[in-house]
Amino acid sequence: QLQLVESGGGLVQPGGSLRLSCVASGDTLNWYAIGWFRQVPGKEREGVSCISSNGVTTKYLESVEGRFTISRDNAKNTVYLQMNSLKPEDTGVYYCAADHLPAPYGSVYLTENEYERWGQGTQVTVSS
Repeated sequence: QLQLVESGGGLVQPGGSLRLSCVASGDTLNWYAIGWFRQVPGKEREGVSCISSNGVTTKYLESVEGRFTISRDNAKNTVYLQMNSLKPEDTGVYYCAADHLPAPYGSVYLTENEYERWGQGTQVTVSS
């Protein structure tokens, strides 16, 4: 079964950048749309970005659009989230998640309950 492992989080100053990676094992990512979600204690998890299985369609949380870029390299079984111009409110635990063959083909949804497999999360802290 598919397993996901996030990495790349850390402490960064406001305005800085981080690149998160989500590496899959146990199955090819070709069959999965991938989403990135983040969570702060006491708040609900929110969708940050997602990408369709073929990489054609992407979606972003309005507050990160223009600053974050999601991409995938299916040959490496990896999805990335490039985060630029980071703000303190971007702080949280970032999770990647996989949605097996959402219908119709090529679709992707930034809705938590669409996703079946989740990584363990990686902490992102934006602070001066």
